[in-house]
Amino acid sequence: MRNRRQAEFVTARSHAKLTTGEVIRMLRELKGWTQAELAKWSGISATNISLLENERVEIGKKRVVQIAKASGVHPAMIMFPEYEAKEIQKAA
Repeated sequence: MRNRRQAEFVTARSHAKLTTGEVIRMLRELKGWTQAELAKWSGISATNISLLENERVEIGKKRVVQIAKASGVHPAMIMFPEYEAKEIQKAA
């Protein structure tokens, strides 16, 4: 693997002003799921889904992975919603 120099990196551009909670809600609604259904598919309680969507608790790596797997998206799409999806997927 070759070394990368700082000049080779492109700064991601801000794409949208979304919170992690808003992304979780949008993914859930796009699937047509209730909070209970996302809870079932992700293994996170419906209460915690609500708290996450409303930014009442920190999400943490484990929950990001659980929700991402259930939703069929890369975890970075949940954690960093403000960056271009193409740039995130290139880095993944």
